[in-house]
Amino acid sequence: MTLNIAHRGFSGEYPENTMLAFKKASETHCNGIETDVQLTKDGIPVLIHDETLDRTSNGTGLVKDYTYSELLKLDFGNGQKIPALEDFIAFSKEKNLFINLELKNSIIEYESLESITLNLLDKYSYPKDKVILSSFNHYSMVNIKTLDKSYKTGLLYDCWIYEPGNYCRLCGADAMHPQFLSVLNKKLVDDIKIKDFQINTYTVNDAEYMKKLLNLGIDGIITNYPDLLNQIMQQS
Repeated sequence: MTLNIAHRGFSGEYPENTMLAFKKASETHCNGIETDVQLTKDGIPVLIHDETLDRTSNGTGLVKDYTYSELLKLDFGNGQKIPALEDFIAFSKEKNLFINLELKNSIIEYESLESITLNLLDKYSYPKDKVILSSFNHYSMVNIKTLDKSYKTGLLYDCWIYEPGNYCRLCGADAMHPQFLSVLNKKLVDDIKIKDFQINTYTVNDAEYMKKLLNLGIDGIITNYPDLLNQIMQQS
């Protein structure tokens, strides 16, 4: 079964990476939620995509230069506050959701981001079959396996990787997380799946592409519109 994964929550209709977007996503009957993890100046993991605050809030500058209490004073859309990872984990466990935590450490090297994230998942005894960690920093995903090989990892990329199945094995990962246009090629899909790895694609917002990916047997579709994907899946 293909998983319907809400990208930054129901970000097509609500402020991305906010508790409002996560709650609204859960109401669309999606299977899971994808979100982005960064660290504050005082080492608190928070959920925001950009390394800077300018696009999604009324603040400015780098996330890493603010303490958590300072970030809580900002508006992230419709009066929403920046969520702490811990709040998201507690919410998602209560809702029994699959979660995809993207570690945003490919531009800024957040020290101990991997261990801090794993410690919080362990604190809440989050079911390991309902979580995957991903990043464009593939060294980080190798590090996750060093810290705890029982957690699943996914390799984010936006290009055509040569022999992606072999590359996934090289990194000890469990899944490839490609930009969806790079896996519309059945040969590449087969190269990954025949080696028993999963494919979770981002960010799929067009109904026709959703249908094509479902027909290819993609394991997870990450979308800003989980309601639309749910509707298409019901019709399939």
